Amino acid sequence: MRVPGYLQWLSARPDGAEWLKQLPALVAACADQWELTLSAPFEDGGQVSYVAPATTPDGTPVVLKVQWPHREADHEAEALRRWGGDGAVRLLAHDPDRYALLLEQARPGIRLAASPPELAVGVIIGLVPRLSVPVTEPFTTLADEAAIWGGELPRKWEQAGRPFEPELVDRALGLLRELAPTQGPSVLLHQDLHSDNVLAALREPWLAIDPKPLAGEVEFAVAPLCRDYTLGHSPSAVRHRLDRFCGELGLDRERARGWAFAQTVAWAFDENKAIVRHGEVAHRLTEIVRLDHRVRRWRRSSTCGASGPPCSATSTAERPTPAASRS
Repeated sequence: MRVPGYLQWLSARPDGAEWLKQLPALVAACADQWELTLSAPFEDGGQVSYVAPATTPDGTPVVLKVQWPHREADHEAEALRRWGGDGAVRLLAHDPDRYALLLEQARPGIRLAASPPELAVGVIIGLVPRLSVPVTEPFTTLADEAAIWGGELPRKWEQAGRPFEPELVDRALGLLRELAPTQGPSVLLHQDLHSDNVLAALREPWLAIDPKPLAGEVEFAVAPLCRDYTLGHSPSAVRHRLDRFCGELGLDRERARGWAFAQTVAWAFDENKAIVRHGEVAHRLTEIVRLDHRVRRWRRSSTCGASGPPCSATSTAERPTPAASRS
C-alpha cells in the first residue's frame, strides 16, 4: 500500500512513525471489515488522515478515512452522527479502535475554494446555523480547548523564533481568558469550516467535511472564515467576511472578532515553524480593532454638543441571540 506524501511528515514524530508502520494493516483491516474495494488515496487528503475513495459490494461510492490518533480527531464521528447528513457528509460506519470512519462520498467533490469568493462566503454562512446544533458532552468544550491553546502558545512562539510581535501573543492570551468563561449557548462547532473543507455534492449542493468538533458559542465559527486566504487576503476582504458573517447571522461581532484573532494566533504554528498567513490575518484583525475604535470615537464626538446628550452617556445593547440557538 502506498502511503500518501502528505503523511510523511509524521515519520519525524515517534507516535507518528509508529502509526505509519501500522497504517497498511489498519487500512487492510477496514477494507475487509466493510467489504470495500479501495482505490488510490486522494492526493489532497489533509495532513493527519489516510483518505481514499472506495466502493461497497453493491457499488455505492464511499470514502475510507483512517485518522492518526490526536486530540482534534476525537469525536469527529459523533459530530457527523449528530448532524445526520444535514449540511455535512454522512457517517456510514465507525471503528473507534482503529480511528476509522466510513463516509458518504461527496460527488463530484469539487472544493468550495474553486468558487467565486462571495458565493463561497454565502455557502459557509448558510451552513453554520445548520451545523450549530445544541450540544454538550461528549465533545471537548471550547473553554477547555482555549486553555490548551493558552498553555501552549508562549512555548510555540518561542520555538518558532518569535515570528511576530509579543503584543499579538499577549492579546491572544488575554482574549482566551476573557472569552472562554463568558460564552453564550453551547452548540456543535466545526472549528475548521473554510472553503477547502466544503465539497460539491449531489444530495445537497455543498457538504462540510473534517469538522475537528468542539462545543461552544456560535460566534467562534467565524474564525476559519476570517483566515481563509483563498477567499481574499487583503484587510478589506477579511473585514468584509467578518462583517457579513456577523451581520447575516445576527452575532456579537466583537466576540466573533476576538475568537478569530485568538484561534488564528494559537494556530499560527506548524511544528516549529510559523504559518506566515496566520500572522498576517492576526495583523488584519488588529487593524480592524483600531479602525473600530476610531469610528466609535468619531461617532461619540459627533454626537456630543450643547444640544446632545452628555458625552459620558452610553447605552448598553442587549447581546443578540445567536441565530443557531433560536427556537
